[in-house]
Amino acid sequence: MLGNIGFSEILLIGLIALLLFGPNKLPELGRALGKTLREFKQGARDLINTDAPQPPRQDVTPPAPAQQSQPQAVQPEARQDSRRLPD
Repeated sequence: MLGNIGFSEILLIGLIALLLFGPNKLPELGRALGKTLREFKQGARDLINTDAPQPPRQDVTPPAPAQQSQPQAVQPEARQDSRRLPD
């Protein structure tokens, strides 16, 4: 519906607004309209971004396996780290 408005229609609407409100009142109306649209957009963004509070995350990591009663001694030189690249 509004896609068919051309330059002449916009000019006619502007002239009618100028006659109705006068040249002193039009800038005030434009500022008020801009402020209203800005507040509406901010309110809509706040409403969209407001999510339901999520419950706190719980740790679901399985417990570590039980340690052996007699720990085995591992010498640091004999153990190789598989994550390390060879020199």
